[in-house]
Amino acid sequence: MSYLNKILNNCKQATFLIEKKQIKRLSFREGIELRIHLAGCGLCQLYDKQSHIINSMVQQLYHDTFKNELKLDDTFKADLQARIEREMN
Repeated sequence: MSYLNKILNNCKQATFLIEKKQIKRLSFREGIELRIHLAGCGLCQLYDKQSHIINSMVQQLYHDTFKNELKLDDTFKADLQARIEREMN
């Protein structure tokens, strides 16, 4: 199998690079390999779009959470603590 065929047929590596791309910059070689794979793989193109949307939503959630400082009410905390203790015993 040629090197180009390995790139084209390796969705596992492509999804790894898609996730890595969202955390840090890909090397030149990784970027080229991902572009070549995405040019021929519709499933990984869809995965790339969905992963980007999910990451954006998670970042927005954390941004809003820290901004508003959501807190649990005391009744819920007490109920949760009671459930934990009941399950542990």
